[in-house]
Amino acid sequence: MDIALNRLTTKKALYERIAKQGTVSKGDLMPLFDIKTSTMNRLIDELLSEKLIIESGFGPSNGGRKPILFRINPSWGYFFGLEISRFYSTLGLYDMAMNPMSITRWRMDEDMTPEKFIKQAATTIRSLLLDHKLTIERIKGIGIGAVGPLDRDAGIILNPLYFPAKGWMNVPICKLIEEQIGIMAKLDNGANTALLGENWAMRESQLQHMLYVHAGVSLRSSMMSYGHIVHGSVDREGSIGQMIIQTDGPRLHDKGNYGALEAYVSVQAIERKAQSEAKLGRVGLISRSAVRPEDIRYDLLLSELALENPVTLELFLKSARHLGIGLANLINIFHPECIVLGGTLINSHESFYRTAIEVAIDNTYHYPEYTPHFSKGILREDAVATGAALMMWRDMSV
Repeated sequence: MDIALNRLTTKKALYERIAKQGTVSKGDLMPLFDIKTSTMNRLIDELLSEKLIIESGFGPSNGGRKPILFRINPSWGYFFGLEISRFYSTLGLYDMAMNPMSITRWRMDEDMTPEKFIKQAATTIRSLLLDHKLTIERIKGIGIGAVGPLDRDAGIILNPLYFPAKGWMNVPICKLIEEQIGIMAKLDNGANTALLGENWAMRESQLQHMLYVHAGVSLRSSMMSYGHIVHGSVDREGSIGQMIIQTDGPRLHDKGNYGALEAYVSVQAIERKAQSEAKLGRVGLISRSAVRPEDIRYDLLLSELALENPVTLELFLKSARHLGIGLANLINIFHPECIVLGGTLINSHESFYRTAIEVAIDNTYHYPEYTPHFSKGILREDAVATGAALMMWRDMSV
């Protein structure tokens, strides 16, 4: 049993290595696996006979025959990746190489209840299958990256905050998807799947230790160590927001810790600060004088940023400096190679992104001997859905 299990594990690892490298020869693979040449030949032959991989021409000769190159068969099967967020949801269809064949989005407004969402997702999936002339049997699974907190094992969205529509509490999303569409589903939080997706997109860099932080309506984070997502005993992707950065600081909406990061770095925190300053007579915050302080919303503040309003920009930069402190705390604990930053605050203004990085670096221990890399990511708004599909791909039996 142990021998058979070890063989299957090696076969899966071999398949994943071929997928990551794109095209590869047996000679390239042999130094990466502690197996005999005969075992390598047998596993390659099995993958070829099962059509999981295909031949892809010849590599350069080193004096003898040109080596045969192999790559995975992109049309062996397909995956869906689904993102469920507060503002919008994204559904992507991917081949075995995680190439996106179609990506579609829809708004998560006050009418998008779980029932309506499932119907929307099912209709979109059936439409994509028709568009690409695929049957449901060709689909190997659907990964779901959602706002937490979650019960990952049970496939349940528990009690997410700030959803526009009612009903998003204790939603057995995997069961509903499987019953409505007939595709095996798996759930994880969106920060984790986003990090999986970005790590895949950056695979040529062979990054093993990464941190992902999303700053928007709330703060979300995910960590990767030795290429694997770090899961805790409970799923609380928003716990980074409860990091205390000022012991006598405020609370957000009278919840959580005093002086928590979310009270300084979130859409609600910035709205709250802007409204408070406007009530105190802060001049120049909003160029439209007719706007009442209580009517100041994030979209209005973004429009002021686009006009390069210096007073509004400083409001955002204060938030960015607090984010930088929070990032430095995480970096000093975890020491990642790369930190990927996403979310509407990160993309609100280039100065927000740069300021957060500068403060984080200034407070990073052992700098400049240890210098992590910062990025907005490669996939960006598609990262959650792509990573969700990749999650299913990784779980696939080979």
